[in-house]
Amino acid sequence: MRGILCAAALVLVGCLAADAQIVVYDPAVTARNSVTAAVEEYLKNIQDLQRRLLRKMSRRLSVFTDLGKYKLPEAPRWRIHIFNDPSAVLFAGDYNAALNYGDASGTAYENVSVPLLDSTGLLDEEMSPDALREFEARLATIDVTDATAISATNDTGHVRYNGRRELQAIDVLEADATDPSQDQSATAVLDKISGAALIGARQRQARAELLVGLVEQLLVESKRERDTEAAAMNMQLTTWRESQAANAAFVAGSGDALTAWRQP
Repeated sequence: MRGILCAAALVLVGCLAADAQIVVYDPAVTARNSVTAAVEEYLKNIQDLQRRLLRKMSRRLSVFTDLGKYKLPEAPRWRIHIFNDPSAVLFAGDYNAALNYGDASGTAYENVSVPLLDSTGLLDEEMSPDALREFEARLATIDVTDATAISATNDTGHVRYNGRRELQAIDVLEADATDPSQDQSATAVLDKISGAALIGARQRQARAELLVGLVEQLLVESKRERDTEAAAMNMQLTTWRESQAANAAFVAGSGDALTAWRQP
């Protein structure tokens, strides 16, 4: 009986020892968990700050101020040359229309310019090479001037016509950009930026065309001035080179005239 009781007591003590918890402390594991928790808390704070910043950036300027103050109240408009009113313009109607819409053929310019006679057959091989070369240079100046004027007229008309259409696009873009609606997404804002960049590129192209026309006009003027100076210099050089022979001929001709002169 005593043995049975001792065995039961041992079994009971073993069961109680099995249910008990043994606390184990590991400094390395505790430090690792502390660092992980601190990093996660830091990342959470950064993400919260980014979310607040993105939310603030996504809010339109219309929340803080009225976008209508950025509109230009009296934007300059493109002027149209009058061409269909005989009382206002009688002889240059076609050319004014070309300045409004362009004229690639140059017909309008030719109608308001003095025509040049056909020189075919007038400059033959019997002329001296120097005289032929001089006349060809003068005719070339006139041809270059006509080509430059026709090109500049056509470019001016295209710029004026496209400028009126660009002005309409700018008005529409301005209305969209100053729209105070909060329903517009970031994609809509980017589309407006792209549209503004496209209009700016077109305007830069138009300015380049006008600059090219100005350069061509300056080139023609430079050629004309150069030809004038060259002609004056050639006359001076000819005078210096032929002065002795000319003076001798003048003296001889004067002597003959005095010898042959009789009272009428």
